[in-house]
Amino acid sequence: MRIDRLELVNYRNYESLELDFSPEINVFIGENAQGKTNIMESLYVLSMAKSHRTSNDKEMIRWNAEYGKIKADVYRKYGKLPLEITLSKKGKKAKVNHLEQRRLSDYVGQLNVVMFAPEDLHLVKGSPQVRRRFIDMEIGQISPVYLHDLVNYQKLLKQRNHILKQHYGKQSINDVMFDVYTEQFIDAAVKIIRKRYQFMELLQKWAEPIHHGISRGLEQLQIRYQPISGLKPEWTPVEMASFLEQKLIEVRKREIERGVTLVGPHRDELQFFVNGYDVQTYGSQGQQRTTALSLKLAEIELIKQEVGEAPVLLLDDVLSELDDYRQSHLLNTIKGSVQTFVTTTSVEGIQHETIQNARLFEVFNGTVVN
Repeated sequence: MRIDRLELVNYRNYESLELDFSPEINVFIGENAQGKTNIMESLYVLSMAKSHRTSNDKEMIRWNAEYGKIKADVYRKYGKLPLEITLSKKGKKAKVNHLEQRRLSDYVGQLNVVMFAPEDLHLVKGSPQVRRRFIDMEIGQISPVYLHDLVNYQKLLKQRNHILKQHYGKQSINDVMFDVYTEQFIDAAVKIIRKRYQFMELLQKWAEPIHHGISRGLEQLQIRYQPISGLKPEWTPVEMASFLEQKLIEVRKREIERGVTLVGPHRDELQFFVNGYDVQTYGSQGQQRTTALSLKLAEIELIKQEVGEAPVLLLDDVLSELDDYRQSHLLNTIKGSVQTFVTTTSVEGIQHETIQNARLFEVFNGTVVN
């Protein structure tokens, strides 16, 4: 798939912008705080209907404007697909082929992107929340059902936590709705965990050989999904639900004391091991970066397998963070196979032919010159 044309209206520091792209490599060059990352963010929002930089949609609307809009012509294997996201103080609207979508979960998946930014280099050593977000965003792109289940799970978690807070300091909970929410919560949690296990198995399949190649055959990567509840991937949904129910009974007193749900996929962890050692704890910075790069390249292959065509790759100011060897490996991998968008302050020092043959855009203070 590829993005052929982009139009921004009142988006961040762009009052009006129209760009046509190369189907291969597009490079945005400019100093920091000129608007390069805003373009990358708009492409990400076009795909995921949410930003990777902020949870407040109003921040993306240009100062003093009533609304912001992102429009693009996307080409997939079956033809042209116009996409549109409108941001306003009332909320967000998404259109596919000029038709407004009733739910955003129906919209996500029309355009698949893989974003690689400096913060992704902290995927390994960052907080568990960062890794859970990584799992949820990537599964959501290839499984609209997962997004729907995740929204439902988060709603039930909020309702369950609300009742726990109401009973703070008490010895027990005598509330019929709490039991109902807990039963529904368990059902939703099992769906999320099972899908995450399946996704991790696919990611492992692609990431392991990629990591082995980048490390020149010296390292073996293992990805491990760790539910805090201790659920096993080989269990049936009924076995998982029964086990999770028992775990929630065991921690009930502590949940009341703290006013929060202590067991569930909202607290689960993703671990990475290289040659049997936990990379987060014992890995060098180089090993952590190789692991992050392997995951991003594996995402491309995984989406290609699941969707039937390659996603769009967004490299936001990340090339300068990689050494020459990892940089070359990344550019060799994407050469001629993935439409790629790159932001950088300079292409000097990047000798790879992929960048030398790219379409260049110069960005200065909200103006883009091709």
